[in-house]
Amino acid sequence: MKAAIHQPHYFPYPGFFHKLKQADVFVLMDATQYDRRFTNRNRILDPHGPVWLSVPIDKARRFMPNRDITINNSIPWRSDHWQKILVSYANAPHFRLYSADLKRLYEREWASLFELDLETTKMAMEWLAVRTPIVLESTLGVASVGSQRLVELCQAVGADAYLSGRGGTRYLDEDVFRARGVSVEYQNYSSVPYPQRFGREFVPDLSVLDMLFNLGPASSAFIERSGAITARNT
Repeated sequence: MKAAIHQPHYFPYPGFFHKLKQADVFVLMDATQYDRRFTNRNRILDPHGPVWLSVPIDKARRFMPNRDITINNSIPWRSDHWQKILVSYANAPHFRLYSADLKRLYEREWASLFELDLETTKMAMEWLAVRTPIVLESTLGVASVGSQRLVELCQAVGADAYLSGRGGTRYLDEDVFRARGVSVEYQNYSSVPYPQRFGREFVPDLSVLDMLFNLGPASSAFIERSGAITARNT
């Protein structure tokens, strides 16, 4: 049984969902300290190039766990994101397949960044037909740190293999995994070009929204065959 363990992201990039497709269970890290890189933002492509969709947070809470990060709704971010998406994709081939769900998302007021991220991930999983069950880290009672934390999370969900992103080779202590009988596999995801709007050079690793609006239901199969493999390390 293979586990993927990940920080929450706001409308993650396609490689995130490739990892979920390869896993038997997905542990979402709601009890880990907030990391601003993609937890509250992601990029789309507008007529001038990549642009960020950023969800403003209450900065006084930025060093707290993901589940405790709150959104600063004094800034009209929902209307801003929806308008940017409309400008970029209203005429994209498959925009109408997803626009009603997105509009409802942005009509709802969100207090918790984690709940927003969880909803955007679930929406994209539904659109991509990814059925991997989600388990919240906070339900597993794991208090250790580093590689030991990852091992214990795997064992808490009954997994004997951990699926890491390629970057895990820089920080994972594989000896800790071996000692507990958990193997490590590394995802090697390649961002293969697909047709994007505005006719410029391909921009990789945007939010999955860009792929969905351009490829529609074909996105799921495209992610699976995008030169992505897992290399086993035992």
